Amino acid sequence: MNFAKRCCADDANLCEIISVAPEKESTSQEFIDKLMDDNRFDVRYREQLEKTSATGTVGAYIYLRNANYLEAADGKMTISGGDIRINYCDADCIIPLTVENKLVTECAFSATNTVKGKEKTTLVIFTLENGRYKADTVIFDERGQKVDTESSSIQLGDVKPFSIMANAEVNNLDNMDGYGLPKIYNSIPLFKAVDLCYNVLFSDLSKAEKIILINELLSEVRDKDGKPALTPQQKEIFVLLGEKLPQEKSLIQEYNPEIRVEQITKAFELVLSLLSMQFGYGSKKYTFENGQIKTATEYIGTKQDAMQELNKQRKQSTDYIEDIIHAAMWFSNQFSGTSYNVDEALSIEFDDSYVEDKQTKLEAMRADAVTFQDIPWLTFMYIKTKYNLSDEEAEKYINEGKMREEPVDDLND
Repeated sequence: MNFAKRCCADDANLCEIISVAPEKESTSQEFIDKLMDDNRFDVRYREQLEKTSATGTVGAYIYLRNANYLEAADGKMTISGGDIRINYCDADCIIPLTVENKLVTECAFSATNTVKGKEKTTLVIFTLENGRYKADTVIFDERGQKVDTESSSIQLGDVKPFSIMANAEVNNLDNMDGYGLPKIYNSIPLFKAVDLCYNVLFSDLSKAEKIILINELLSEVRDKDGKPALTPQQKEIFVLLGEKLPQEKSLIQEYNPEIRVEQITKAFELVLSLLSMQFGYGSKKYTFENGQIKTATEYIGTKQDAMQELNKQRKQSTDYIEDIIHAAMWFSNQFSGTSYNVDEALSIEFDDSYVEDKQTKLEAMRADAVTFQDIPWLTFMYIKTKYNLSDEEAEKYINEGKMREEPVDDLND
């Protein structure tokens, strides 16, 4: 049934982002938007969310592409310009080197790529020296030999140039310091149970074809041994050998195997409820309604299981995104001459449509706007959300509506 993929995808839905912006007005907004667009952050971040549930850990680090490297007489390397890129890494490419209070402060990343038909393995090692990060890049060819001409070492600053996002669940597995808990690991028995339920249903369906039993007297054709043989028209029915049929009411009898839909559905319900609880969604994440598997999206409040789950993971996602953007800002300041504030707070807006019903939310906003008409802000927010308008468009429509209202000076008028 591939339910492990389904659970990881639903887990990723809880932390999808809508926008990333500085909390206060800042010149860095354009830089953030360009960084995310150039590195396809919306697509790759979504992939990493799913992999966080599957493998427990993902990561990313900042590097420069097409930069200018100048070596001085004393051997010191000077770097300028270049495009700031994000390299996204899976758990099997991440090697934590130093872990303090469950935070990875020094780390190595590896990746094997094909360049012009030949394999190249890149190993990037970030270590701290006197409070400043150093990046050592080592390139290996297809034979595992180091390529000195492509390997380098760069001195960075005190801003961490990489970020690690782990599953918010406490890791109960041994020898995994620095890594997050793969959520699907503890749910493997329940994934097997879902497949077993499907196998039972498939087995019933595969054997559900009608069987027609006929008495051997109806088979007039005999083979060379004198046994009843079927004509081409009779090949789709079965011959019951013997003098009697199970019921002697007719020489032809139908047998319709039972498909145990109700029993199988109850088994599915039980297994899916256990799987939902195990994965952190509560007992009603997946339910059967009219023969379909439904995903519950009703927003109940801060105590809802899905809300509790996403609040934990969103903290991990927020730290992950902030670390990446702050590191990119540092690279821009250092190598491109900008002056962004690498410590500025960011406002990250998450998509809540998966845990709350949009129509119900709009009805509540409309009721508030009607009830508290002396608070124009409620009407403004309702109009903006209902019709998906910008602040300027919403204000424009509200003002146009006010202009159309004719003033009443006298009751006779």
